[in-house]
Parts: sequence; C-alpha cells; structure tokens
Amino acid sequence: MARCKIGFLINPISGMGGSVGLKGTDGVLDLAKERGASPVAHIKAEQALENLDTPEATVFLTAAGNMGESVLKSAGITYRVIYEPPLVTSAGDTEKICRLFLDEKVDLILFCGGDGTARDVYSVVQERIPVLGIPAGVKMYSGVFALNPASARELLKAFFGGKTIMGESEILDIDEEKYREGVLDIRLFGYAKTPQMPGLIQEGKAIIHDASEEISKAEIAWFLSEIMKDDSIYILGPGTTTKAICDLLGLPKTLLGVDAVKNQKIVGVDLNESEILDLIDGEDKVTIIVSPLGRQGAILGRGNQQISARVIRKVGVENIIVVATPQKLRDLPFLFVDTGDRALDSELSGYISVVCGYRMAQRKKVLR
Repeated sequence: MARCKIGFLINPISGMGGSVGLKGTDGVLDLAKERGASPVAHIKAEQALENLDTPEATVFLTAAGNMGESVLKSAGITYRVIYEPPLVTSAGDTEKICRLFLDEKVDLILFCGGDGTARDVYSVVQERIPVLGIPAGVKMYSGVFALNPASARELLKAFFGGKTIMGESEILDIDEEKYREGVLDIRLFGYAKTPQMPGLIQEGKAIIHDASEEISKAEIAWFLSEIMKDDSIYILGPGTTTKAICDLLGLPKTLLGVDAVKNQKIVGVDLNESEILDLIDGEDKVTIIVSPLGRQGAILGRGNQQISARVIRKVGVENIIVVATPQKLRDLPFLFVDTGDRALDSELSGYISVVCGYRMAQRKKVLR
C-alpha cells in the first residue's frame, strides 16, 4: 500500500468494569473507580502498536491526549491530531472523530475499546470505512475485534502489505443494565467491513438452543459434580454450561457472573477480582472452571475478567478446567485467551483437554 491513512481512537474508560465485577463500564464509571478499577485500554493499545513497522507514507489520524495521541507518541508512530476531546470523553467524542475520519477519507479505522465503542464507530461510518478493533472491553461479542492486541498488530501488518481479505463482521452489543441482572440481551446493529486473516479475528458470539445441547450440559454437570465432592474451592465462570453444574447441585448460580463453591455449598456470589483473591488466600486447593464463548472460542479475557491474570497465577494454570458441549466445540476451530498478561497467555496456549460429556474430553488448540 503506497500511501495509507489510519484513523485511530481509544475509548479511555473501556474495560474498567471487568475485573471489579461490573460486567461493563456504561453508566457505572464512578462505581468502577470506587471499587479500585484502573484504565486498561491504553495498555491494550500500546501492546497492539508495539514494534509496529508502518510503511513510510503511512500516517495515523487521531485525537489528542488519552484518546489516541499519547499512545502513538510513545510508540514512535507518525500521527496527526485532528480532534481535541474534553478531559472526560464520551460516546459523542467517538462519533465526532469518526465523522472527521470520513472527511479525511481514511483507509481504515483502528479503535481500542469494546462492543459499545464498536457500536459508536459503526453508527457513523456504517460500511463506508473498514474497521478493526483492539479488544479492551468487558464483553466484545462483535466480530470486528482481533483475538488480542498481538493479533491486531499482525492484521495491521498484513493490511499494509495488501494481504488481508475484506469481510463482513457483525456489530453486536448488549443491554448492560440487563447484563448486570443476569439477562443476556444481544442486539445486532449491522455489518461492518473488517480486514481478516484466519486465526487473527474473532467471530461474533453464538447462542445455541437445542435438546442435544442441554443433554450434553447435563452430562458435563454430572461428571463435574462428582469431582467437586472434595474440599477444594471451585471458581465457576459465567455461562449456561457452568450454571448446569450448580443446577445439578441445587445451588444458585449467577449466569453472567463468577461464583465460588466449596464442599458443594456456595461460598461466593458474583465475585470481582479482589473478592476472589481474598477468598482463595491461604487455600491449598483451588480450581477454576470456565467455558468458551460460543462461536468465538474465548476461554479467558472475554466477559470473565474477574478471573484475572493475578487470580490465574495464584490458582495455577494446571488447575483450570475448560468445559464445553460437543456442539459448541464443533463450531470452534480453536480456542484462545487474552488475559492481558502475554507471558501467561503463552503458558495457557497449546493443546488442552476440554470436558465435553460424562468422563469424556476433546483435545483443542488454544491460541494466544
């Protein structure tokens, strides 16, 4: 690509609600800060742009300060500021700079955020400009996101070299208020153009409902309920498969939150990172049970950021059990992790056994 303009923006507050158990940041930023949340989007953006070789004629157009400029400056990337946002940014600022991207006729919009940011970008550009997301939010069900920041960097390199194909990706978002109440209400906003390469871009989330799926969940639950008779603490991630385990044990389960069970009793409900760390402090036996997102394959780093890198390191990667129905695994060419800790992601990568029935497992590859 001889000359290229990249529109670049960061949602500075994206992802702050994840580790503190808020399942998003929309409308609860102050509460997230009260719980000790720290900004994460700039870290994800820095990782994506680290050691990025851009063609000589490439220029990034961005907003001043923490909405883009500061990260580009530290990465040593040529840029031009085209928008001056206020100190506290909002969705309106994302929309304003995207209108400027349209005026500037950029070749690609690279944004760092979550599904809400993807929706705000799409509301302005529709299908007129390709978009690529650096994942930094809590949920990220849309298909415009790279698997992780490193994948975003590889996609950018391929885009510069004309090696990507342009595909259509779903723009999805959920009602965060309902999400915090345990209701998964996903809306499709449209289809954006996205540069794609196999193994670097995620799929949109799928929700599967059929009788065989429910039977498989029951078989998984029966097997795990037998294992959980010891005195270990079991940290259960979100989802209907992990909920089926609690249903069989006659225990309540936060469908979209993280709960804890010991001696077949609930010892923690809708836990955040800090609460999990406090709960397992001094415990010799702790196990994490998680299930991948349907069609995406994310087992850590999407919707379960409460099970953070700090939690995983304290528990140990060898003490993670991944569960999924055969129906779900059939639609997943691979699994992936995006904990924000690149060394940990490397430890978690490779082939693992996924429990898929009663005393049954499948081998599946985990990408980092």
